[in-house]
Amino acid sequence: MDAEVEGFAQFVEARQHTLQQTAVLLTGDWALAQDLVQTALVRSWPRWERIRRRDDPEIYVRRVMVNTWATWVRRRWRRERPAAAVPDSRAPGDVAAEVAVRVAVRSALGSLPNRQRAVLVLRVFDDLSEAQVAQILGCPVGTVKSTMARALAKLREDPRMAELMDRKVR
Repeated sequence: MDAEVEGFAQFVEARQHTLQQTAVLLTGDWALAQDLVQTALVRSWPRWERIRRRDDPEIYVRRVMVNTWATWVRRRWRRERPAAAVPDSRAPGDVAAEVAVRVAVRSALGSLPNRQRAVLVLRVFDDLSEAQVAQILGCPVGTVKSTMARALAKLREDPRMAELMDRKVR
C-alpha cells in the first residue's frame, strides 16, 4: 500500500469517531453527520499530500466539514423532520434521562444561528482553542470570543437548557 494511502487510512481510523461526534452536533442528525464526515474526507483526499505536510491535518478536515455544513444549510433543502414527541414508551432506567439530555442539548444547539453553533461545538464539545476555531472558520480570534459569548447568552435564556440545569442541580 502506498505511504500516502496508508497515512490517510490511519488518519481516518484515528479521527473518524471524533469527527463524527462534531458532525452530529453540527447537523443534529446522525445519518446526515455520517454524510458530512464522508464528504469532508472525500474532499480532503485529493489534497492529502499537501494537507499532511501542514501542522495539523485535522484542522483542515474540520474546516472542510464546517464549510460543507454551512453550504448544506444555505441550500435550505426541506428534508424529513423528526416528530416533536416520540410515540414509543420510555426505556426503563436512566437511559430515558440520558436521551432527554441529548434531545435538550441538540434542540438548544439547533436554535442557535449557524456560526454560533459551529463555534460552540468546536470550542466546548471538541475542546479546541480559540485560535484553532478561528483557523477553522477563517476569522479573527476576537470574532470567535464574541460569537461564543453570544451563543452562551442565548443558551442561558433557552428554557430547555434551564430545565436541564434545574434537573442537574437537584
